[in-house]
Amino acid sequence: MSHAKACLIMPNPQSAGLTRQVQGMDHSGELLELQVVEERPLTIWLNGQEIVTAMTIGDYPEFLAQGFLSNQGMLAHDEVVQSIEFDKELEVVVVRTDRPTNYEAKLKKKTRTSGCAIGTVFGDIMEGIEGLKLPQTHLRTSWLYALSHSINQMPSLYLSAGAIHGTVLCHEDQPLVYMEDVGRHNAVDKVAGWMRATQTVGSDKILYTTGRLTSEMVIKCALMGIPALVSRSGFTAWGAELAQQVGLTLIGRMRGHRFQCLSGKERLIFDAEVTLPNEGTKHQRKSAQ
Repeated sequence: MSHAKACLIMPNPQSAGLTRQVQGMDHSGELLELQVVEERPLTIWLNGQEIVTAMTIGDYPEFLAQGFLSNQGMLAHDEVVQSIEFDKELEVVVVRTDRPTNYEAKLKKKTRTSGCAIGTVFGDIMEGIEGLKLPQTHLRTSWLYALSHSINQMPSLYLSAGAIHGTVLCHEDQPLVYMEDVGRHNAVDKVAGWMRATQTVGSDKILYTTGRLTSEMVIKCALMGIPALVSRSGFTAWGAELAQQVGLTLIGRMRGHRFQCLSGKERLIFDAEVTLPNEGTKHQRKSAQ
């Protein structure tokens, strides 16, 4: 069975409403039509309190809401979610729990992140990783190479339209859940929401992302209990520092059989032959017909 077939959730570029056709002109003056990613606001409410409005492509709003609230420390692991209601017309998702909510003080301490489409975290999110130590699991290079190859071959909005980030929850060399969004933080939150809804543990998982390995990405991965974070993009210094602090294996610039590891290198098992010819082939989008 191929990785793509075994993936529990994967992108569907043909899904209605995710893209629309826009007319334009290319560098030679020729008229063209492009499939362009849609983005729309989604306002997340927790019980009777408005929390945040995110710009998103609009799929899996229930997972996005749960994942965002969980990663912000607004939904405890043992907290019971009684209902999640999404109103497509109002572009609102309401999460209701079994306890009262009052985050007025927390909401005043917002930080705009470096994420695409402007991410938002709250000022005390660092409190969630104080004293946190992730499981010290091994990571095989054969898994990394297999994941990089299979994920790059999957159908995606990135291939069909671009302007999007992807995040994939993996187990060993197997992609499990592949989410996309205009901001990498949204894609991660969708994965976190799926994990919470399905009670999936992160201790034996790998998180693969197309975006930069920033402090926000490291913090969210750590809060999800995932001990390995992999990207084909680069790092920030604070992201690397936080990864070392929580014991996260941090791998970036993953292209073919090349990668760089800035945290957790002692947990790598080099069990695959490195072949470099043609390894630089990039994930290219299809040209508009």
